[in-house]
Amino acid sequence: MFALEDKWIWDFWTVRDGQTWHMFFLQADKSLGNPDLRHWNVSIGHATSLDLKSWNYLGTCFAPAATPAWDDYTTWTGSVIQADDGLWHFFYTGTSHADQGMKQRIGHATSKDLHNWQRCGEGLCLDIDPTLYEEHRPGFWHDRAFRDPWVIKNPEGHGWWMFITTRIPNHIEANASGAIGLATSQDLYHWQLQAPVYAGGHFGQLEVPQVQKIGTNWYCVFATTGNFWSHQYTAHYGAEADGGSHYLIASNPKGPWKIAEGKFLDGTPHCARYSGKIIITDEGPVYLAFENNTKDGCFIGSICDPVPVLVAQDGTLTLAEKYERTA
Repeated sequence: MFALEDKWIWDFWTVRDGQTWHMFFLQADKSLGNPDLRHWNVSIGHATSLDLKSWNYLGTCFAPAATPAWDDYTTWTGSVIQADDGLWHFFYTGTSHADQGMKQRIGHATSKDLHNWQRCGEGLCLDIDPTLYEEHRPGFWHDRAFRDPWVIKNPEGHGWWMFITTRIPNHIEANASGAIGLATSQDLYHWQLQAPVYAGGHFGQLEVPQVQKIGTNWYCVFATTGNFWSHQYTAHYGAEADGGSHYLIASNPKGPWKIAEGKFLDGTPHCARYSGKIIITDEGPVYLAFENNTKDGCFIGSICDPVPVLVAQDGTLTLAEKYERTA
């Protein structure tokens, strides 16, 4: 696995440039002592690999802005994509000290070399529309969910699509409000929020969505834990609630999406791994996730080695059985 002696690593995303894989990830110093403090003392690390197993750590490539700024508290999970002109675009989640980190917004930076990133203006590229997505409701949820942007080329024509972890308003049950939001752009700089592509009433949050086509189906891999399952999904699952990564499946990236039946793609009651991604390699799809908790609840904070993903004829995804789960 990829681990750093002096830092915890968690959410990550990858992009390929030629034969080189670039991985970006949230990191925090272990000198903090308590891993729960990592979320509020975060920067973004960068590593490269030729095989997704042996990694070269290149250090910190992005961090919160100087105060005051909309992203002066945290810079969290996002995605990287290359424009047609060769410029790399990074979309990320930001929060501010002024909002006590409770209101998430989406930022934008660019780079020519995938390591030195410059914010576009002040960085802010997208904020919430409360007519479409839930504003901050203290007592209902502790934060305003508008994070984890995942950007792809528009598969239906010109432009770009962004998928977002968010919630829809007016739900009575908090754990039925989780949604996958959508925004569209013609140029990667100007974005328009659209209605959510998924708001199935099953989870309170669907984190780190990753949308891509594998074979003839579209998949949205997401992460959540059992304490964010709705009453409906808990009853439907029929087993102890798992924490980890699962997926939605559709014939079109705008839906309708449905939850894959059966057990989580990668889940355990103690949430051994989290924030999973399926990466398409020359040898086929593989799965990466960060090593989260041991069975006794100790945080690990590293990235597992790639696990082959098996695609059945009906589109069902499973991880190769030979993979040995974290103790």
